[in-house]
Amino acid sequence: MARVIKIGAAQSGPVQKAEDRDSVVGRLLELMKQARSDGCDMVVFTELALTTFFPRYYAEDRALMDIWFETAMPNPATQPLFDYARDNAIGFSLGYAELTPGGDHFNTQVLVDKKGAIVGTYRKVHLPGHHDHQPWREFQHLERYYFDPGDGFGVFAGFGGVLGMAICNDRRWSETYRVLGLQGCELALTGYNTPVHYAPDPTQDRLQGFRNHLVLQSGAYQNGMWVVGVAKAGEEEGCTLLGESAIVAPSGEIAALCTTDGDELAVAEVDLDMCANYKETLFDFDRYRRPE
Repeated sequence: MARVIKIGAAQSGPVQKAEDRDSVVGRLLELMKQARSDGCDMVVFTELALTTFFPRYYAEDRALMDIWFETAMPNPATQPLFDYARDNAIGFSLGYAELTPGGDHFNTQVLVDKKGAIVGTYRKVHLPGHHDHQPWREFQHLERYYFDPGDGFGVFAGFGGVLGMAICNDRRWSETYRVLGLQGCELALTGYNTPVHYAPDPTQDRLQGFRNHLVLQSGAYQNGMWVVGVAKAGEEEGCTLLGESAIVAPSGEIAALCTTDGDELAVAEVDLDMCANYKETLFDFDRYRRPE
C-alpha cells in the first residue's frame, strides 16, 4: 500500500512586535482550516511562528526578552491549534521560542500527530548570528545571545513514515541532512526566518532565494528524503524576510512553492515510498557511505 501523505507548507506573512499571540494563532488556525479543506494530513508552520523575529533586538538584560518565550506547549494561546488537530485529524509542526523550567532558552520545533499529541521535539543546533550587541548593523541577529544550542538531530515515527526536524540555519549544513539520513529520515520539516539583507556581506543579498532552494534541494536529493522548508516572509519591523517556502521531492525537484510574501499555503502529495528510489540505489548509505 502506497504511503502518501498530503502536506501543507503554511508560510506566514510578517508578525509585527505589537501583534499578540492570540492574533497570530488565529492566522495559523486559518491556514490549518484551509489545509483541512484541501485534504491535508499535516501542516508545517515556520520557525518562531508565534512572534516577531525578536533576535533582531538587543536587551542588555536578557530576562527582558523572556516575554517572547513559551514556558509550556501547549499553552492557553496555542491550545486552539492542538484542539483543531485533535478534532479534525490533522497533524502539524510548529516552531517557537522555548523557556524550560530549568531556565534554558531554545529555538524549538514540535511535531504534533492527528490526535493533537506532541510526538517529537527538536531544538535548533546551528545557531547563527552573534553574541554581542553590534550597533553598526541595521538590525541585530542575536540568536547566539538569546538561545542555547540543542543537543542533536533525532527522528520520529509518524504519518506512516520516519520524520525529522530542523530549523532555519540548520538547513544550510550538510550534517543536518546526513545525520537525519543515517537514521532513515524520509521527511524533514524545517522553518526559517531569513533576512534578505546579510549585513556582514551585502553582496550575498541577491542570492538568498537561490541559496535557500539550493540547500533544500541538494539536501533532499543527496539523502533520498522529502524536505519541507517554510518561511516567515515579508516586511517585518523594517526587515525584509525571504519567502519562497517549498516542498522538495527526493529527486531534488520542487513539488510545491509559495509565490507571495504573506500567509499562504503550498500543498503537495508526498509519496514516502519514493525515498527508496534513492536510498536503495544511488544514495544507498549502507553500501556506499563511509561515516567512520
